[in-house]
Amino acid sequence: MSKHLPYIIPSRQPDVEESFAAYQTTHQFYQEVQTRLEFQRHCEWYYVTAERNRQELKRMRGELNIFRWFRRR
Repeated sequence: MSKHLPYIIPSRQPDVEESFAAYQTTHQFYQEVQTRLEFQRHCEWYYVTAERNRQELKRMRGELNIFRWFRRR
């Protein structure tokens, strides 16, 4: 094992920087994809909730309002 040590040559600095740049770009890409998916899920949840609230408001407006009788007097 010790006879192989002199043959280990450290990689040049530009190669390391290129590898790190590729990793950083890949990481940023996946982070952007994750952020967009979370935003899309939030928008879908918001639209579903808004539609449910609209339907509930419509139903509530159609119900009999007991408090209206008390306010007339």
